[in-house]
Amino acid sequence: MTWLNEREERAWRGFVNLHQQVRRRLARELQRNSGLSEADYEVLVHLSEAPEGRLRPYELGRITQWEKSRLSHHLSRMGERGLVERQVCTTDSRGSLVAITDAGRAAITAAAPQHVEDVRRLFIDVLTPDQLDAIAEISDTVMENLSAEDPDEACS
Repeated sequence: MTWLNEREERAWRGFVNLHQQVRRRLARELQRNSGLSEADYEVLVHLSEAPEGRLRPYELGRITQWEKSRLSHHLSRMGERGLVERQVCTTDSRGSLVAITDAGRAAITAAAPQHVEDVRRLFIDVLTPDQLDAIAEISDTVMENLSAEDPDEACS
């Protein structure tokens, strides 16, 4: 095993701290401004972008990278609030679909502009175009490596 040198440790710890702080701040702003949790927002984004606003639970789990039990519990809570609903899958009687409701669509439509503004204010606008390109390139490189190491765990 080779320990991280000072440069490597600075890069790693900087990345971890950046990720935690930006996500924490965005989650707090999202909750305060819209009443949606970070998890609610993630589910609603994916459903709102899906054909007909519906996905099979396993597809949503793959996209969010959540375990089945976490997804099931969270969808139940969102269902109780009227943001999503479960529907019967007409092509597979054993399967189901998760669909965004009108209330869920209204919630994501109302929350998205402020959330994007917060992403811009806290992350995008403080970086130069070259820095944004570097982050995108770094992200692509690491994601490709993760996919190559374990294709079954590849992120969407």
